[in-house]
Amino acid sequence: MILLFAIAGFVFVADQLTKLWALRGLAAGPIVVVPGFVDLMLVLNPGVAFGIFAWLPPQWRWLVTVFSLAALVLLCSVALRIVPGGGWLGRIALGLVFGGAAGNLLDRWRLGSVVDFVDVHWRQYHWPAFNVADSAITVGVVLLAAEIAFASPRRQDGG
Repeated sequence: MILLFAIAGFVFVADQLTKLWALRGLAAGPIVVVPGFVDLMLVLNPGVAFGIFAWLPPQWRWLVTVFSLAALVLLCSVALRIVPGGGWLGRIALGLVFGGAAGNLLDRWRLGSVVDFVDVHWRQYHWPAFNVADSAITVGVVLLAAEIAFASPRRQDGG
């Protein structure tokens, strides 16, 4: 569990520090990182992943926070089942997901929206803006899926 909490803590702190920088450093306008492909620009996302439910009126946005908190509680219950018998990959994956989820949840609670700032695009096509927490959650989910998919099956006969 120490590895899980260490990774979650690291992701949470890195996420919050980069978002603080984005709020201060990108308020004046975007920064081009790779011309025509990657920009850093401040986006306040009131929705969930990839802007889903961003259309909700402000008086209903508290539901997004409730759903996010419920997902975190569900993930905790899954983690309590997976971590004791799982390997290091599962612990890393859950640490990434927990840290990212906590970072985005804090934004929702504090600001009413999530601070996103990485804009990947090509010509007129844009991937939804994202942040460190979103990246950690995505990598964590992929690692967790790999852990589940490639784990050797446990024998049910006790042997």
